Amino acid sequence: MTDLPAEPAGALLLETRRALEAIVMVAADPVPPQMLAQLLEVSVERVEEACATLAAEYEQQHRGFVLVRVAGGYRFQSHPEASPYVERYVLEGQSARLSSAALETLAIVAYKQPLSRAQVASIRGVNVDGVMRTLTHRGLVAEVARDPGPGQAVLYGTTPLFLERLGLDALDDLPAIASFVPGADVVEALEHSLRVTPDEPIPAPADPEEGVDLESEDHVDVESEGHADVESDDDVEPEEEVGEVDLAALGDAQDWEDPDDGGA
Repeated sequence: MTDLPAEPAGALLLETRRALEAIVMVAADPVPPQMLAQLLEVSVERVEEACATLAAEYEQQHRGFVLVRVAGGYRFQSHPEASPYVERYVLEGQSARLSSAALETLAIVAYKQPLSRAQVASIRGVNVDGVMRTLTHRGLVAEVARDPGPGQAVLYGTTPLFLERLGLDALDDLPAIASFVPGADVVEALEHSLRVTPDEPIPAPADPEEGVDLESEDHVDVESEGHADVESDDDVEPEEEVGEVDLAALGDAQDWEDPDDGGA
């Protein structure tokens, strides 16, 4: 029995490249190199080499898409320079952006995972139940473990979709959190500006009523001033008492005529 002629190396490489492109094209999620190696029946090193070659060719040919490795696998995505056109097509009329509260919570989970909802709430200082439900519904965070302590609280962590959305291959590719923290000199300056030393005089209150000196000579006692305008009982002249009126004497003084005396 005669052996079949071996295929040329160039033909095998071309077949591998075509199959690799087809698999990555139809895959909904990034395809790990181990799976590609199993499907193509080649070594993982061969897959890595073929992907690197394809990525370099796409870049040299100024294609509108690139082959990148994210979330531990390979996928096709639009070229970063074409993002304005893609955003105009995909995001027109849509409002699927995360709120600032959701972004803060997602950052805490990404850098401190795994952690429970209570731990996230203690860091943010507010209730995060609604935000965590939103992130879980979006597929950005998920339950990853259980706390061995009392209550066995659910611990959350980020998902491969989170890495895919950010274009990262692993969590180690996240920016160092130290770059977002102010330096020691800035923190010390802030603390000094907010600190009140005992030697510093306390400024006078802005309210004029609080700043009145009760012992000052210029201060007028409201009660005494009020009494100064009111006349005392001693200063009021007593009214003369009116006695009984003598009608006879009053008549003589007025020269009245008595009708009994027969006057006209």
